[in-house]
Amino acid sequence: MPFFPVPPIVHIPDRLLEDLEHDGWTMSDDIIPAGLAHRLLSEGRQRWQQGQFHAATIGRTSTQQHNAAIRGDTICWIDEPSPYPDSAEFLQCAALLRQTLNRHFFLGLRHLECHFARYEPGAGYARHIDQHKNTGFRKISMVLYLNQDWQPGDGGELCIYDPDEPDREVRRIIPKMGRIALFRSDTIPHAVLPSGKTRWSLTGWFRNDTPF
Repeated sequence: MPFFPVPPIVHIPDRLLEDLEHDGWTMSDDIIPAGLAHRLLSEGRQRWQQGQFHAATIGRTSTQQHNAAIRGDTICWIDEPSPYPDSAEFLQCAALLRQTLNRHFFLGLRHLECHFARYEPGAGYARHIDQHKNTGFRKISMVLYLNQDWQPGDGGELCIYDPDEPDREVRRIIPKMGRIALFRSDTIPHAVLPSGKTRWSLTGWFRNDTPF
């Protein structure tokens, strides 16, 4: 197993933590180093070319199904530890982020499950929340966007809805390179809007159960 140096301490401004506490969601362009985000895009493209992606499903265990009308992405899971240097570095950054979230919110987060997500032009993900029914392990959702030169007219925004009025949009987040969105997995309805070109992200959930 190659050695990967520990990255610099991940700093989250107090404002972001306050937004996450009061609004249930937040976003930042400054948590993940720009160079790492670009390298993760290269890794995702390499793994796509190697055939490591598969169509995402909805539901759990025996109820899992593929329904592109609801969820149209293909995904590639990131193992921990990862044999890929760039995703291994990302997991180290995520571990530091997890420690910060635990210090501030006392969530008892133990690990991050995450995958690359690739949306073909026109594909999206209908409104949903990330915590599966009758479970409580997913606490904080995280999306790191990996799209170069993304413009507002390209679509593909993460649409955040009001938990108390799920039909009311609160914010549309443009999926530009290096941007991270964090939100509560149990309360925040959200959707991925269709885009005009291929859309890349790294999506995960900080959980408080013991990893398999």
